[in-house]
Amino acid sequence: MTATLTSQTFAGLRCKECGHAYAPEARHVCEDVCFGPLEVVYDYDAIRSRVSRASIEAGPASIWRYREFLPIEGDPIDVGTGFTPLLRANRLARRLGLKELYIKNDGVNMPTLSFKDRVVSVALTRARELGFSTVSCASTGNLANSTAAIAAHAGMECCVFIPADLEAGKILGTLV
Repeated sequence: MTATLTSQTFAGLRCKECGHAYAPEARHVCEDVCFGPLEVVYDYDAIRSRVSRASIEAGPASIWRYREFLPIEGDPIDVGTGFTPLLRANRLARRLGLKELYIKNDGVNMPTLSFKDRVVSVALTRARELGFSTVSCASTGNLANSTAAIAAHAGMECCVFIPADLEAGKILGTLV
């Protein structure tokens, strides 16, 4: 199954390492040159014409309110990821000589209370679009937990690779 990024906000994909350009339907790595990761090339004129503050604010209370900026086309794997609060940090702002400073509190992110939930939600949604039914990762903590939880929600198989000597407390979070 080949999933094509047809969003009118994307111009294509480009290798982060060597700059080689790819069409939007490319998979995930620079297969022709260096095997580097591919990044989305945005069409900023299209974004200006299609996306407004009001359209973003009208979106769901999750990362998917920014869908026009994410490299997916189909239905997202939505477990309420994102939309975590910004906390004003007045004392730290003063200490740093700043007028205002806000800190994003991803300690309340869903489903695993980690900032990793954001990238995994998008990555697994894209993996499903590309026809994958099994995902995997190598991790010693938050990435493993997030991948396992979001894959389970999506009905995808998940294989997590961990070091043999990883402490039991970190393993437990992934097993749940």
